[in-house]
Amino acid sequence: MSHVILVLAAARPDATRPRVQWPKRMQLPENVCPTTPEAATWDPSSLNCLQHHPNRINICRSEWPRDAIMGEQYPSVTQCALLAAGFKVLLFPAYKSTDFEVHRNWLAITNSLPPWEWYYEKTSEWTLDYPPFFAYFEWVISQVAKLVDPSMVKIYNLNYDSWQTVYFQRFTVILTELLLVFALQLFIDSCHGAAKRAAHTAAISVILSPGLLIIDHIHFQYNGFLYGVLILSLVLAREKSGFLPSGLLFAGLLCLKHIYLYLAPAYFVFLLRAYCLSSKSVFRTQWLNCVKLGAGIAAIFGVAFGPFAAFGQIPQLLARLFPFSRGLCHAYWAPNIWAMYSFVDRVLIFVSPRLGLPVKSEALQSVTRGLVGDTAFAVLPDITPRMCFILTLLFQLIPLIKLFQRPTWDLFVGSVTLCGYASFLFGWHVHEKAILLVIMPFSLIALKDRRYLSAFRPLAVSGHVSLFPLLFTPAEFPIKTVYTIFWLVLFLMAFDRLAPASNRPRFFLMDRFSMVYIAVSIPLIAYCSLIHQMVFGETYEFLPLMFTSSYSAIGVVGSWIGFMVVYFTS
Repeated sequence: MSHVILVLAAARPDATRPRVQWPKRMQLPENVCPTTPEAATWDPSSLNCLQHHPNRINICRSEWPRDAIMGEQYPSVTQCALLAAGFKVLLFPAYKSTDFEVHRNWLAITNSLPPWEWYYEKTSEWTLDYPPFFAYFEWVISQVAKLVDPSMVKIYNLNYDSWQTVYFQRFTVILTELLLVFALQLFIDSCHGAAKRAAHTAAISVILSPGLLIIDHIHFQYNGFLYGVLILSLVLAREKSGFLPSGLLFAGLLCLKHIYLYLAPAYFVFLLRAYCLSSKSVFRTQWLNCVKLGAGIAAIFGVAFGPFAAFGQIPQLLARLFPFSRGLCHAYWAPNIWAMYSFVDRVLIFVSPRLGLPVKSEALQSVTRGLVGDTAFAVLPDITPRMCFILTLLFQLIPLIKLFQRPTWDLFVGSVTLCGYASFLFGWHVHEKAILLVIMPFSLIALKDRRYLSAFRPLAVSGHVSLFPLLFTPAEFPIKTVYTIFWLVLFLMAFDRLAPASNRPRFFLMDRFSMVYIAVSIPLIAYCSLIHQMVFGETYEFLPLMFTSSYSAIGVVGSWIGFMVVYFTS
């Protein structure tokens, strides 16, 4: 039954049941008839469609009675965060990538040198290449780090990893992730009724995300903290009073990590239309709002870059932030359009003699390996940074047109997601870890209805499976596979139960694509992780990576196309 009728005896309540204090009478607005559909959806406190009788109360829609009896959602975000933190502590001795040494070196640079030398220091190959706010963030951490282990913050102590260093750095990742927990709780509190239950589930899925577990707590980075800033900024934009703080917070995020520039077009269009221009006419400018926003952003960038501009270091700083000398693809192909392009080029190498296609011999050993300056393809035309920029900008502008016409919060988060998609799919030298740029904002609206969920499913699978090559040691194999599969099964089932039906026809092809795509993931993981090693040993070592990348690219591209359809037809 789509509706559950709960009958509460008013005369003699059952002593064995928890007593619920219902209001004596719910007053509908005068212009709403109790028998109309409007009355069924009118809901001042998430209590839907009350029909009062002398001896009972009939409550339509199953959400409210359960929430009324249970009270607060269980488990809470705090409880899940504590559980996740406990599990992450157990991973302190796990594998750590070179990113661990990168951040240790940045602690040493910011602690040992004055700021005007930070972006010139190159004792280690892992030079400082994040914006100034993140450098200040590292400096703050280094003040505690030198008390824990003074050798940790010495520049010439390369690859230093004492147990104090490992435990301290991993603990800072967990501690700074509290901002993400706070932002997600704020997101839940901003929702009401059935949407609050969906937001609660989505928030827990983010806290327990296998992406954050793999990238931050094993591989090692600070993405949880940074995405906490992003989500907090998105949630603040839900109310008009939060437009200015949202924009300023995002400006601060850009000064923490410049990869979020990919999302800046959505923020620019939304704040321009919703905050700087009149809601009645795009030809009327709210000048005071423009001054407040412009002055705030200028102040933030001034604090971040001003000290370096005073020493004439902006060119050096920009050269560190935007190293275009790197190749089109990373050493492991990120699952995007260029991974599919590279895969086709590899196939054409073998069939080119039959097709009579010319092959560039100098590209056979170096194609798309992600090395500096290495962007050559053997058969297909080469791709330049300018081509990537134009394609990225084009596919970002398309959804922004609708956002400018209708600057609602849902469309804003959707356009942020699509900007993330475009940058990931068409960007230059994209890392596989950047898929979180898409997954995180999409998680906030994935349960809007079943059409959104249909587009989210293949992204959830492909985005997390694509991270598996980051952990290639045997000890971490059961962690990444079992945890990710458990997360996918648990939350995709939960999402499927909570996502409401759409008032528009569902995209039939997208549903079938999701089913087939998810079914293929299990044998693919088994082959790449176990079977290939058993059959081929150390030979053809590129095959598992190529299959994983190509499979994940199909999922991300399919999800992007599906969400574009949903976005423009909603």
